[in-house]
Amino acid sequence: MTLADLRPVNQDSTAAIIARQLRAAIMNGALPPGTQLGEADLAARFEVSRGPLREAMQRLVQEGLLRSERNRGLFVIELEPADVYDIYVARNAIEQAAARLILRANRGGLVADRLAVIHAELGTAIKAGDPAAIGDADGRFHEELVRASGSTRLTRMAGTLLVESRMCIGALQRTYQPDEDQLAEHGALVDGLRAGNEIALLKLIESHMEDAVVRLVPGHSLDGAGPQQPPPPAAPAAKPRRRKTR
Repeated sequence: MTLADLRPVNQDSTAAIIARQLRAAIMNGALPPGTQLGEADLAARFEVSRGPLREAMQRLVQEGLLRSERNRGLFVIELEPADVYDIYVARNAIEQAAARLILRANRGGLVADRLAVIHAELGTAIKAGDPAAIGDADGRFHEELVRASGSTRLTRMAGTLLVESRMCIGALQRTYQPDEDQLAEHGALVDGLRAGNEIALLKLIESHMEDAVVRLVPGHSLDGAGPQQPPPPAAPAAKPRRRKTR
């Protein structure tokens, strides 16, 4: 077989389509953290056999979105404090790098205009008290900021955090009180891009991420070491080899 023998693939496999829908359900909270996935129920919902369903779920296990419990089945992951802290450390680095690229390319005003549209949608969602729309607008705001940098690698890195980030955003909504202006934090980022002051903008991004860490992981800060991950299980001790007797 040569490269000339390769042909376009017009459709995703059934497993890929199922995985995409399950991923979206985890991201938007339709499958909340800790939910057990029943094969029989999901196979009936998707109207597929268990083969492609199992393949799809194994993809999500490999992505870290599902965890397997022996003799119990598969469950949507529950983010531990150390996971949340790690996600925001990574997002802070990625979004600050994206902001630098935007400003150094003199595109701050243009990107600010694009983010202002999403910011307005966020305001509408907050006014309507629609948590799903709030989470969607919040997520798209940050995704567009990174995408606007023009860096395929930063965009890809942000993409690997996408579902976990959306899960954090969903949890974050529950920490705001009615009198707190969530909209102002994002508005400050739009204004910071327009102003074009790199140092000030980077501080705004870090402050935004710091606020999320303080709300979701009380007692910790981006400047600190963060909560510790539990140590990995120890490898089983090797059995001593028996000497052969003659």
